[in-house]
Amino acid sequence: MIPARWLLALCLATTTGPLRAAVEQDICFNYSCYQRATAVFSDADLQALREQLQAAPDPAAERALLAQVIGRMYAIAAGQTPIWRDRGRNSMEERGLDGAMDCIDHSINTEAFLRLLAGAGALRFHVPGERRHRFAFLVFGEHWAATLIEAQSQSRFAVDSWFHDPGLPVTVVAFERWRAGYDPQADLQAAR
Repeated sequence: MIPARWLLALCLATTTGPLRAAVEQDICFNYSCYQRATAVFSDADLQALREQLQAAPDPAAERALLAQVIGRMYAIAAGQTPIWRDRGRNSMEERGLDGAMDCIDHSINTEAFLRLLAGAGALRFHVPGERRHRFAFLVFGEHWAATLIEAQSQSRFAVDSWFHDPGLPVTVVAFERWRAGYDPQADLQAAR
């Protein structure tokens, strides 16, 4: 027989919402997901990320906030794994460092972060898409990114964290623009 106080606790838990717990997430690094480590996102982390995204009144605002949220997720993971050593792009100086990430690592991690956010009910206007690649022969060859699909319009967006150090906002741009060779640094230089 179940004690009454346990039944009361069970009823209160189920009527006030689901019990929350930390989420463990595998993080890829050392180029082409050669190694993995586990990062833990606490309930408080997830709640803060959800609250940040809930401020978005429309899909464009959600994408802008998502750039910050994914950057924050990388910062949380960098505090627990060697990816704190990673730097945006693939500089020659980082190639031997434990924790460096190429675009394959970034796209796998970012896709996992998007799926984690979707599973936590944090996305209202988008759903995660699959990873995609582009090929730019004269630039740096094949390049991968996670994608995001706007639920209403079905428009696809690239979510590319490779350009940035962990913790900084990531690039979220229309997929066709990204596929055509979009580079935020080139856009910044052109604007000057």
